[in-house]
Amino acid sequence: MAEKLICANKRAFHEYHIEERLEAGIVLVGTEVKSLRSGKANLADAFVIVKNGEAWLHNLHIAPYDFGNRQNHDPERHRKLLLHKREIDKLHDRIRQDGCTAVPLRLYFKDGKVKVEVGVAKGKKLHDKREDLKKKDLKRELSKDFKIKAR
Repeated sequence: MAEKLICANKRAFHEYHIEERLEAGIVLVGTEVKSLRSGKANLADAFVIVKNGEAWLHNLHIAPYDFGNRQNHDPERHRKLLLHKREIDKLHDRIRQDGCTAVPLRLYFKDGKVKVEVGVAKGKKLHDKREDLKKKDLKRELSKDFKIKAR
C-alpha cells in the first residue's frame, strides 16, 4: 500500500493552477520499469493528449536501462495512459472547452505498479507567479523568525 515517488513535476505547480487530479496507470515495457526503479525519469516537459478515445502521455523521458540489450526502449516514445472511458471523456471535455491542459504531476510506484498523477490545469499569468513567489518568501521568513525566537 506504500507509495514510492519516482519523480515529481514541481514546475507544473509554478506554471499552472491545478484544478483537478486523476490517478492513471501507464503502459510500459520491461526495461522502462527497471529504469524507473533506479529513478531515471523526467516529467519536466510532459503533457497528456486525448486522441481517438485514448489518453497518451507525450515527452516523458525515461532513460535507457543501463544493462539493457539491443531491445532497450526508446526514451521519448508516447505512452498510453490507463483510464476508464468516462474519465477519458471528462478529461477530453475539460481540455477542449475550458481552455485547460492536462499535465502529469507525479510518477510513482503503488503496490508494485507505476502510476501517474495527472492534473487538469489552467495557466497562470505572470502576476500570479510573482504573487506565489512573494507568499513563499514571506512564509520562509516567518518560519526563520520562529526558529530564532524558539532558541
